[in-house]
Amino acid sequence: MGDRRLDVEEPTAVAEAVPEQRLPAAVSPRGFPDEVLIPPAKADALERGRLLDPAWPKVICSLRTPDFRFFWCGNFLSNIGTWMQNIALSWLVLQLTNSSYWLGIVGFVAAIPYLLFTLFGGVIADRMNKRNLLITTQSAMAVLAFVMAALAYTKVITIGQVAALSFLNGLAMALNAPSYQAMVPRLVPMSDLPNAIALNSVQFNLSRVIGPTLGGYAMAWAGVAGNFLLNGFSFMAVLFALVRMRYPAEIPHAQQGVWHSLVEGFRYVRRSREMFALVALVASASLLLFPFLTFMPYFVKNTLHSGERGLGLMMACSGVGAFVAAAIIAVRGHIRHRGPVIVFSGTFVMGAAIIFCYSHSFALSAAMSWCEGFGLTMTSSLMNLALQQLTSDKMRGRVMSIYATSFLGLPPLGCLLAGELSRHLPTSDAIAAMAAMALLSFIAFFAGSPALRQLD
Repeated sequence: MGDRRLDVEEPTAVAEAVPEQRLPAAVSPRGFPDEVLIPPAKADALERGRLLDPAWPKVICSLRTPDFRFFWCGNFLSNIGTWMQNIALSWLVLQLTNSSYWLGIVGFVAAIPYLLFTLFGGVIADRMNKRNLLITTQSAMAVLAFVMAALAYTKVITIGQVAALSFLNGLAMALNAPSYQAMVPRLVPMSDLPNAIALNSVQFNLSRVIGPTLGGYAMAWAGVAGNFLLNGFSFMAVLFALVRMRYPAEIPHAQQGVWHSLVEGFRYVRRSREMFALVALVASASLLLFPFLTFMPYFVKNTLHSGERGLGLMMACSGVGAFVAAAIIAVRGHIRHRGPVIVFSGTFVMGAAIIFCYSHSFALSAAMSWCEGFGLTMTSSLMNLALQQLTSDKMRGRVMSIYATSFLGLPPLGCLLAGELSRHLPTSDAIAAMAAMALLSFIAFFAGSPALRQLD
């Protein structure tokens, strides 16, 4: 197993929460005694991992677990629909307003729920069955997609309705994100966790290729309403997977008040220099770099003078780069010197974004979009994997909610800032300046954090 960690609670904590189950040292990493105390759900996952077919290729070894296979396939189809909706939503805002300011506003209201509610989603994830929570949130997003499809088809939709529905969808996604992240380690043996996270990134980014490409053609053929409708139906795939899988029983860890649970999660991250450095990097990139992704349709339409198909192709190029990065992680399994790789990949993304902002060539912009997808996926996947391996089961929901809040909750503030800056500066100057600030912050964090430089 090399230096991969097995998340085992302290023996006293385990004895208080759940009955003991002893497993032989054959399933333990180096440094553990002959027998270790492991929660029943984790023991079940490990035992299933030992009984699974070892003949599966290393690059897809986590898919040998039937529950994870259902989960992976359902989310893949659902994410294709989500990307089709994302491209249609940005295009609809431009059709209604042709304003970069309104792109920033809608991006803000769609993502602000991540900042306000994701932390509570992490507390909920540590207190209840994660599968039941995912079924509820995924069903809510399906209903909202159908409502948006009906309003767009009847041509009565307004920019206010777009903003309101985007906010509600963001709320459902904010409560969904921590459970989604924390659920993966319960579906596979820990030895397969790096591969599972990498394959999750593969399916997400492969959907970034397929979704925008199909979305561009679907908009040209059936309008934006068709994309919203298809996204609503795509949720049926993940709901079927969640109902079909054999999910292990969960014993709630947290019994204290909500506020105490939140504070405990922040203290836990703060005590770990590695986790604190990773969360700080995520926060700076999300605030200053991610608005670039929201404004990509504006550059395609107003700088490159391209239409729906051009936007679909541009986003597909980003998805191809992301898919290549995720495939590399899946094949390699463990990337050495993760701290330096994370920082280098992040600065690579920010440089590509700056070039994209000033490009008037579709080919150059497509190449920079590929670089953005590659670097962003390499950075985010390695951060996700490092946090999953550094945290314990007891704190996983809250740690991943802090990560998700930093990753998805700060972009709305960045979008608001970018939208306001674009009213006073050329849009290209505003977005490029924010990307440059993100690049400098990555370099500063790397220079000032020995824990980050030594992260392997």
